[in-house]
Amino acid sequence: ASNVKGVRNGFPLGLRAARVEQLEEEYDEEFTVRMLTRVDYAALHAAAAALSIALPPSPPPEPQADAAFLQAVHHALVNVDVIEGELVCPETGRVFPIVAGVPNMLLREDEV
Repeated sequence: ASNVKGVRNGFPLGLRAARVEQLEEEYDEEFTVRMLTRVDYAALHAAAAALSIALPPSPPPEPQADAAFLQAVHHALVNVDVIEGELVCPETGRVFPIVAGVPNMLLREDEV
């Protein structure tokens, strides 16, 4: 469900990155395994693809046993920071700008 008037399913938002920074955070396997149970993997995969980050289309049967997969997921979740860009509603095409790493998700009065 969506809070935007007339939108039934605005998820997942598309990502168009204009400026991205790569960070070098220490790999944390426990954190990554926990996060995999909390994220929508299809949405993560789509965002990673928009940033040219290679992730398999679906997690392996036992992701906790696949170190290379977990490291790739950790990189996508923690080491990539979109500084400038846009999030785009898949249903309406509405664009939400990302400025200085912060997406502006405020709705206009006519959208509430």
